Amino acid sequence: MSSSPTFRQGIYQSAFARKIARWLEAMPHPALALEISQDRVAGARWTRTGGLDSFAIETLPVGALVPSAVETNIVDQTAVKGAVAGVMSRLRAKDEEIALLVPDPVIRVFVQHFDQFPRSPQEAEPMLRWKLKKSVPFEADETVISYMRQAPRVVTALARLRIVREYEGLAEGLGLFPGVILSSSLAAITLLDDHQPTLLARVSGPALTTAIVREGVLCGYRCTELPAQNNLLTPQMLLEEIYPVAAYYQDTWREGIQQVRVAGLGPRLDEFLRPLEDEFRCEVRSLLHTAMSEGRVPESVHELADRDSDGLVGWMLHRS
Repeated sequence: MSSSPTFRQGIYQSAFARKIARWLEAMPHPALALEISQDRVAGARWTRTGGLDSFAIETLPVGALVPSAVETNIVDQTAVKGAVAGVMSRLRAKDEEIALLVPDPVIRVFVQHFDQFPRSPQEAEPMLRWKLKKSVPFEADETVISYMRQAPRVVTALARLRIVREYEGLAEGLGLFPGVILSSSLAAITLLDDHQPTLLARVSGPALTTAIVREGVLCGYRCTELPAQNNLLTPQMLLEEIYPVAAYYQDTWREGIQQVRVAGLGPRLDEFLRPLEDEFRCEVRSLLHTAMSEGRVPESVHELADRDSDGLVGWMLHRS
């Protein structure tokens, strides 16, 4: 089965700080975006000039949404649909296109090396499906796929169509049209200054996404389930989850990580800074606070950034 148009248009055009070549120049850039996570629904509307027009956030009851690449995500339909409807009502959303930022576990991301890679999608997609069939917990015929060349490597994203449709249905049920779908962390990567090897560690609910970006190239990516809830997570636990991606980068590119950015730890961030600095021997800072202090986030968007909506803020930067 071929990829859905929505998925192919949206999943990777966060452009990793806008330096990766855009192979879909006609990608939609909706002024309305919705970020759905395990504990809340957040939406924002942007002005024509790229500023923040308005935003709204609704919390979700515990267990209402359980991010998964395989199983049903929306457990409490009434609660999740109600939260989405509330956010969209406050943003005056009606009969328009929308960007959907979905939880990271929904989308599996792989960075692979190829000595030779087909030019045509008709040849490339079957090759990728075959090579990755043992790496994803669902059948190839129910998978949507998107890929991007970073010669000699290829970044591939896969998701189960049924799960993608759950999120699309939330928007379509309100008369909205999902024009872009991507994971929250891929949107948030836009906030990085990646002129040197930069590691992002982003916690969202029970998931940790670790990504390494250098000069617009995604060099490593891993999404794992944390061994403890945020309030019980220790620096050592976090380091053990981050280490495999960092070690892979150091072995493959023959250089170390030169800066680390962290998101999702909230008021506990200070507990993790020193252990991470000792491990990587480089600067470790908050993703959003660094982007704000370095002037990459306009002051008009600081209120949204202060609510830890890094995915939405990253999407805004991608649009500008």
